[in-house]
Amino acid sequence: MALPIYTTPGQRVWHYTYIAFCTFVLFFLVAPLVVVIPLSFTSSPFLSFTPEMLSLDPEGFSVRWYKGLFGMCDDIDANISTMCTDKWMTGAQSSILIAIASTLLATFLGTLAALGLSSENMPARRLIMALMISPLIVPLIITASGMAFFFAKPFGIEWLSLTATWPGIILAHTILGLPFVVITVTSTLVGFDKSLIRAGANLGGTPAYNFFKIQMPLIAPGMISGALFAFITSFDEIVIILFVGGPDQHTLPLQMWSGIRQEISPTILSAATILVLFSVVLLSTLEMLRRRSEKLRGITPH
Repeated sequence: MALPIYTTPGQRVWHYTYIAFCTFVLFFLVAPLVVVIPLSFTSSPFLSFTPEMLSLDPEGFSVRWYKGLFGMCDDIDANISTMCTDKWMTGAQSSILIAIASTLLATFLGTLAALGLSSENMPARRLIMALMISPLIVPLIITASGMAFFFAKPFGIEWLSLTATWPGIILAHTILGLPFVVITVTSTLVGFDKSLIRAGANLGGTPAYNFFKIQMPLIAPGMISGALFAFITSFDEIVIILFVGGPDQHTLPLQMWSGIRQEISPTILSAATILVLFSVVLLSTLEMLRRRSEKLRGITPH
């Protein structure tokens, strides 16, 4: 966008300095992704750009690591076959199932909490809100260790132990995703016209009917945005699985962590590339939902 003709030289210098600074920060954030993606297509078992890759020789590029990621190990050398295992796909499936289950729970519970917190008659709203978003504030290592101790013997009942169980992992991920749903739905309810609910009640609608037919369609962008944030948080989580999970709970981030500790291979970069593309799709969806929410509230998107 061109600067107005009345801007002073100092303002122009500050404007272009600001643009240069933002460009540098953006490059600093994106540069690791720019390096990871092409390296995932290397034909070498080492994490470095080969002379063939730098010269754009087709011989320097290969999809062998993506084949290893999906368990197609026909052309993987014997000395690197340890990175070609079905644990990658098993971990991905576990991560997706855990993320879906925890997202559904977090969306349901977070929406109920946001509806209650948006009511003026709700007692101790600030305290409850602070408790709801505490997983975002408290360091994750403290949250994970606290969950590990509590899940080992909840309420002092040993047979209720949730450690090293799928329900325990899902519940732990639900706790992490809950604040995102509460925050996004609460912010959406700020611009909600409550007279619509009163009008529906005057016309004979029950509270449940008015919610699903009037309120829910209008706050749906906030619910979906919170659900996507909860899904991303659960899918990328590794600290919780290290503390609460067991040998049977194997996720994709845990497999990547194990691969880094045991043997560095471009297979990890292949998994990272897929996760990056997946995150870009989800973030693009969030932006579309944000713009739709602004249109519903009569705000012009920028």
